[in-house]
Amino acid sequence: MGEIVSKILIVDDEQPIRTLLDYNLKQSNFETVMASDGEQAILQVEDEKPDLILLDLMLPKMDGIEVCKALRSRNINTPIIMLTAKGEEPDKVLGLEIGADDYMTKPFSPREVIARVKAVLRRSNERIGIEEIEDQVLKSGSLTVHPEQYEVYLGEEALEFTPKEFELLVYFMQNKNRVLTRDQLLSAVWNYDFAGDTRIVDVHVSHLREKIEENTRKPVFIKTVRGIGYKFEEQKSK
Repeated sequence: MGEIVSKILIVDDEQPIRTLLDYNLKQSNFETVMASDGEQAILQVEDEKPDLILLDLMLPKMDGIEVCKALRSRNINTPIIMLTAKGEEPDKVLGLEIGADDYMTKPFSPREVIARVKAVLRRSNERIGIEEIEDQVLKSGSLTVHPEQYEVYLGEEALEFTPKEFELLVYFMQNKNRVLTRDQLLSAVWNYDFAGDTRIVDVHVSHLREKIEENTRKPVFIKTVRGIGYKFEEQKSK
């Protein structure tokens, strides 16, 4: 066994699932804590301060969506991978819209879980390109991003982002005026094969627009390039 790398909170009401995840995460040198319902999950987040949460959608007392909403409303931006036995699009999209960073559909292989956990943690820790841009401040019009401080301002107003939203915004601003396909964004920001499911990109772009655009129907910063992807347009500073 090597050095413990990160602490993972496993939230699932099924004992066999918790046992499976617990065993395989520990084999990969992760520390684990567990919860079997939504209320216990929130207490564990506050007490244990995990580095990542594996959060089942269907839970007693509070379901995964409610847990995710509660954490994000408290500005707890711990990365969340939503676990769902359902394959329907609405569940996945809803989870992403309220702040989950990723989702996995049961049944899943232990190897896939470990790969996803490592990928989400790596991207969260690196916060995309920080090692390359160092103290550089990213600006476009009234939008200012401080990558190392994990801060975003629209004018004088400080904005709150989930880790994945922040990474996507930084990547857009590092590639101003470039047309980026959804697959490019998946590869760059999520950094692993998302089975070609580019809806995750659309959901996060929609979330970004709600926070930085004055009119989401007529976006100024993030433009849709029909049939291809998106482009972040440089704005002149006022």
